[in-house]
Amino acid sequence: MTLQDASSSLEFPRIVDVGLCGMLVTFSNTLTDSANGAALAFREAVDALGLDGIMESSTSLTSAFVIFDPIALKREVLRQALSELVQDRDWETAGLPANRVRWTIPAVFGGDVAGPQLEEAAGLARVSTEVAVNELCSNPLRVMTLGFAPGQPYLGSLPENWAIPRQTGLTKRVPVGAITVAIRQIVLFSTSTPTGWRQVGVCGFKAFRPEAEQPFALRPGDEIRFRSVSWQEYDDVLARDQSGDGGAECEDLR
Repeated sequence: MTLQDASSSLEFPRIVDVGLCGMLVTFSNTLTDSANGAALAFREAVDALGLDGIMESSTSLTSAFVIFDPIALKREVLRQALSELVQDRDWETAGLPANRVRWTIPAVFGGDVAGPQLEEAAGLARVSTEVAVNELCSNPLRVMTLGFAPGQPYLGSLPENWAIPRQTGLTKRVPVGAITVAIRQIVLFSTSTPTGWRQVGVCGFKAFRPEAEQPFALRPGDEIRFRSVSWQEYDDVLARDQSGDGGAECEDLR
């Protein structure tokens, strides 16, 4: 049996121990919008349990992770509670968490500075650069998880033609606000760092704001929609807005 065969034979959702004080509930070994939604909804339900001894919860793309105090909360008690919660409903249709927001963010796409790899990425997606920008901006994208760098969102899912691979090498550095694409996702960079994802645009939205009371501007389940603008409009927006929002507009989602 190959590793892929073994992975595909696993039953989901499944609960596994992680170290001495962690428990992971996984809904799929493949990223889908519904599996991601299940992880987000389940984490919210775990928090609502109010179990003494749960110290922290978080989500990855398809899993919810619970950190607990093994002295205050016995492992078998937590496992039983999570097992009962897993069986409580169909988590893939449970709906997304409450109190989400949608950000509409002005962004520049293409060009040597803003999106030096837009043409390459569009070619891999089998569309023109004009169509590529339209597809990247046409629909809101869910913040599926935060990771790799502080507050950094992984956004999805893009249309199937955007299942393009990462680069085989690394871009030495992309700026804060870089919009990068691969595997039907967009990563909006919260820090300046090397990456294997292709940079197609840039925006002034700062996902990580260490000086703020809430350093992470986004939460899993929030949405982002990019709005393509010219360099002139982009510069004007940044001149007016020094908040870190980069001229973005925020609306509540119910």
